[in-house]
Amino acid sequence: MNRIIIALLFLIGCHFGSAQNILGKWKTIDDETGKEKSIVEIYEDKGKIYGKIVELINPLKENPKCSQCKGERKDQPIKDMVIIEGLEKDDDVYEGGTILNPENGKEYKCRLKIEDDKDTLQVRGYIGFFYKTQYWKRVN
Repeated sequence: MNRIIIALLFLIGCHFGSAQNILGKWKTIDDETGKEKSIVEIYEDKGKIYGKIVELINPLKENPKCSQCKGERKDQPIKDMVIIEGLEKDDDVYEGGTILNPENGKEYKCRLKIEDDKDTLQVRGYIGFFYKTQYWKRVN
């Protein structure tokens, strides 16, 4: 009986431990230029995964706003903006939510997956069969 309880606790710990891996701060890397752009903090709220920009690295303008965003994000500061919304864990990926590109104001379906090295996050935004992938690095 004790072995079953220990095994269950181990499995539960592994499940929650793997869910925690995605949480924290990640440095975004522009897939075209290779330059660091921002720090995004990924967090959990009511069982879903969200991400907000907590720091901009070398912004072109001081406190830039999302001029091309729509709705409540229109002309709001990009810093502290929630850009990843409503993802849920499905096996080893997080999906079912959206990601916003504050440079063009467009929103895409989103999928996140931690790479084998545990310090790289594969970030994929897509529409239908077309997608774009970036690789973000964990901030220690």
